[in-house]
Amino acid sequence: MAIAGKACTLTILIILCFALAYCEAYAKGVVRGVPDTFRGSNLARHDVPAPGEKVFNVLQFGAKPDGRKDNTQAFIQAWRAACDFKGPSRLLIPGGSFLISQVVFGGPCGGTTPKVVQILGTLKGSTDISEYPEAYWIVFESIVGLVVTGSGKGTLDGQGDSVWKYNDCSHSSDCQPLPANLRLNKVTNGVIRGLTSLNSKGVHVFITNCEIIRARNLHINAPADSPNTDGIHVSHSNDVRIAKSTIRTGDDCISIIQGATNIRINKYENEEDVKGITVKNCTLVGTENGVRIKSYPGSKESSASSMLFQDIIMNNVKNPIIIDQGYCPKSKCSNKSYPCQNVQLYDIDLKSQQRGPTAASCTNAKVRFGGKMNPPPCK
Repeated sequence: MAIAGKACTLTILIILCFALAYCEAYAKGVVRGVPDTFRGSNLARHDVPAPGEKVFNVLQFGAKPDGRKDNTQAFIQAWRAACDFKGPSRLLIPGGSFLISQVVFGGPCGGTTPKVVQILGTLKGSTDISEYPEAYWIVFESIVGLVVTGSGKGTLDGQGDSVWKYNDCSHSSDCQPLPANLRLNKVTNGVIRGLTSLNSKGVHVFITNCEIIRARNLHINAPADSPNTDGIHVSHSNDVRIAKSTIRTGDDCISIIQGATNIRINKYENEEDVKGITVKNCTLVGTENGVRIKSYPGSKESSASSMLFQDIIMNNVKNPIIIDQGYCPKSKCSNKSYPCQNVQLYDIDLKSQQRGPTAASCTNAKVRFGGKMNPPPCK
C-alpha cells in the first residue's frame, strides 16, 4: 500500500501514513461466527456482470451525466430497484460526470448476494454544505454482501476545497465534522475496490459497525493542507483488511480507533479497547509522521495491545515512530499512572537525510530492544 503526504500518519486512535508501495493492514477482532464469503475469490470478477445478473443503469432512472443536474433521486431509485431485485443484480453508474448530494443506499436487500455497485464515471458532491445534514456524502448501510467497484475508473470527487474553510476542528472540540466521501455502516461481507476518492470534505472512507470488509486498489488524494481529510477511518468493526492502495492526504492516512476491537482510548467515555493490529510491507514517503500510536490522558481505563508493525520502509519521514500516551493537542497534560509496557523494538535503522544525528527518546515507558538499533536505544 502506498501513502504519502505532509501530515499523514497510522493512529489507535492508530494512524499510519504510507507512500508508493504495497501494504496490508488488518483490524481483527473477536470472531463473531460470520463466514468470509470473499475468502480466496478473485475480487476483479465483479467488474464484469455474471451470467443472469440484472443491470440497473442509473440513466434508465433519469440520471444525467452533465455534471450539473442533481441526480440524487435517480440514484436512490436505481439502488432501490437493484437492492429489492430477487436475483443477482448490479447498480451501474456509467461514464460521465454525475452531481449528487447526500445519498443513502440502504438495506437490507433481497435475493442473491452480493449486490454489486459499479462506478465507471465521476460522482461530484454538491458544494452546498446545507445539503448534508449528517457527516457523510455517500453511505451504504445495513447490507449483507456488497461490492462497490470502480474497475479502476470510478472517482468520488467530494469537491472539498469549497468547504474546507468552514472546518474549525483544530480550534474547537465541539466542531461539526464535514461529510465523509464514502461511509460503510453496518455492512457485513463488503468489498470496496478500484476507486479514486478525491478532495473529500472530511474523511475519505469511513468504515464503522462493519464485519469482514476488504478494501483494495484504492487511490485517495487531497492536498497536504486539507483539514481532517483522513484517508481510511475504521471504528467498531471486525476483520477489516486494506491493501494495494495509495493514500496522499492532509491528515491521518489510516486511522483505527474505538471498537477495532474494543477501545476506550481517547477523550470520550465508554470507548472500547484496540487489539490485534498488523501492518506489514509498507513504504512511507514524505510524511510528517510514520507509525504512530496515540491516546489521550485522562480517558477511562482502557488498553491498546497486540499490535505488530513489520517490514516498513520510511523515506523523508520527520517522525518515523511515535508511541504517545500523552497526546493533548489543545492543552497541557500528562499521564504517568499507566506507562507504556512491553514495547519491543528490533532492527531499527533510521538515517537523517541532513547528515545530522538521529535520536530516540523514552518517557514513562518500559522498552526492550534487540538487533541493530540506529539511533541508539533510549534509556
